[in-house]
Amino acid sequence: MTETADPVFTEVRRIIAQQAMMEPERITLDSTPDGLGLDSLALVEIVFAIEESFDISVPYNANDPNASDFDISTVGAAAQAVRRLLAEKGS
Repeated sequence: MTETADPVFTEVRRIIAQQAMMEPERITLDSTPDGLGLDSLALVEIVFAIEESFDISVPYNANDPNASDFDISTVGAAAQAVRRLLAEKGS
């Protein structure tokens, strides 16, 4: 599936683009929070927006993102984590 055909990636990218104040097309699967100029507060806002948009609960530790089961190291990883949570919610 291409990036543009993946509705989860498209929505995650839209949310991140809104926080980064840039066009979504500039954000790729490999984009990182640091590379997009996102600080920890922006990441928390992104997680809240993802939870609201997808109606899921994200296990994210803002104090230690590396200790979280929700990988937000890249946009692609975040989209994959959302897919996993959606699959778990559906079961």
